[in-house]
Amino acid sequence: MEDKGKKRKGLEAAIKDKVIPLIGQSMEKHWGLKIPKIEEDISDRLSQSSLDSFIHFSLPFEDAKKKFKADFLRRELIKYRGNISLLAKFLGINRRSIHRAIKELGIHVDRLEMKSYSLRDEHEKYVDNIIRSSFDQYKGLINEEKIEKIYQDIPKLSKNIAFSIPDQEMTWKEAEIAFEKEYFQYHLKNKKESTKELAGRICLRPETVCRKLKKLGLNK
Repeated sequence: MEDKGKKRKGLEAAIKDKVIPLIGQSMEKHWGLKIPKIEEDISDRLSQSSLDSFIHFSLPFEDAKKKFKADFLRRELIKYRGNISLLAKFLGINRRSIHRAIKELGIHVDRLEMKSYSLRDEHEKYVDNIIRSSFDQYKGLINEEKIEKIYQDIPKLSKNIAFSIPDQEMTWKEAEIAFEKEYFQYHLKNKKESTKELAGRICLRPETVCRKLKKLGLNK
């Protein structure tokens, strides 16, 4: 499996060399100009984890983590058509650990719809949503006809961008770290809140919060 640092560099290079030019070309084609803020917004969001939809920020930490693990593992089981051996290889854990997690998280494998699963299709939908929401901010500021032309271009644009960005496969450990980092970054937005107050809000001990923030390289 590729080193995490190399995967990150590959993603950043793809965004800089392929994604930004594609977005710029689309704007120039339909608007006759480029808006750097849109390029920056889309690039920043694409460079982040695509796991946001699995993170329930309103839940206490332990509940949110358990829900995240269940949703993530359920998706991976469907992706690999219930093949535990193959899934274990890509998640970087043994088969016994997967079976234990399935039991602890209450996942009923026999009830999952093991349909033909396309990671590329899911990635295209994820990219499409980011592009649409970024352009949505300019409704009312850009001529309606010009906005519509961009929207008509989004399906093709999303497909090309999804194809340009390397797949971000994650091990079980990487997914856990990504969850914790995004969860805490979200809850650290209130700069005036003390560590004790934050800990109480997400149902953890203050010393646990301090330890996790230090480990994740985050500052309170």
